[in-house]
Amino acid sequence: MFRPRAYASCSSRAIHIVAFIAGVVALTGSAGAAPLPLFPFPMQEPQAVQPVPPEPDPAFELPARFKRQIVNYATREVAGTIVIDTPNTYLYYVLGNGQAIRYGIGVGRDGFTWSGVQTITKKAEWPDWTPPPEMIARQPYLPRHMAGGPGNPLGARAMYLGDTVYRIHGTNQPSTIGTHVSSGCIRLTNPDVSDLYSRVSVGTKVIVRPMDRRADNSSGTRSEKSGSRT
Repeated sequence: MFRPRAYASCSSRAIHIVAFIAGVVALTGSAGAAPLPLFPFPMQEPQAVQPVPPEPDPAFELPARFKRQIVNYATREVAGTIVIDTPNTYLYYVLGNGQAIRYGIGVGRDGFTWSGVQTITKKAEWPDWTPPPEMIARQPYLPRHMAGGPGNPLGARAMYLGDTVYRIHGTNQPSTIGTHVSSGCIRLTNPDVSDLYSRVSVGTKVIVRPMDRRADNSSGTRSEKSGSRT
């Protein structure tokens, strides 16, 4: 005779057995799997904070007198010599035969100008910038190192002077040409420093005139007249 209670009891027992087996299988499968991560989303490595490069001057037009040009320039220095007229913020590249290419430059601010004779000991395209310790001491917020590139303060090219910390280099801020703004380095616009860079070589003589005199030739006279631009 059919007994509903007995059937219900068997059915209930069967359901529990199936559930138990399913639980064992699930537990066994998860035991061989990798443990779940504590955080379900990937963790990113912290990125080094890069200094923000200065913004280039928007469409700045150099005054005519600071634009690269060939001028008459009487000097006893041989062709290929660089003469830096600190007070008038000009750099002359001597061509010979009484002529020179004149570039507008930015020079050292008050207390940071210097003078003397050096030679170019190194040239670099898109140079890295590592501020010297004395500059870091004055401006501790400066980066300790910055890779070369359009935002680098040394600009497109650099020519290193002797064993000093001074350089002739480019700038992405042409509005500083004609001013006393640097810590002693000589700066040109990027197009001008690239032009000068292509003309000089390691060993080129560089004469830096002091602030208390105008650029002159070795006999103490000075002759200059603007000519064509180059």
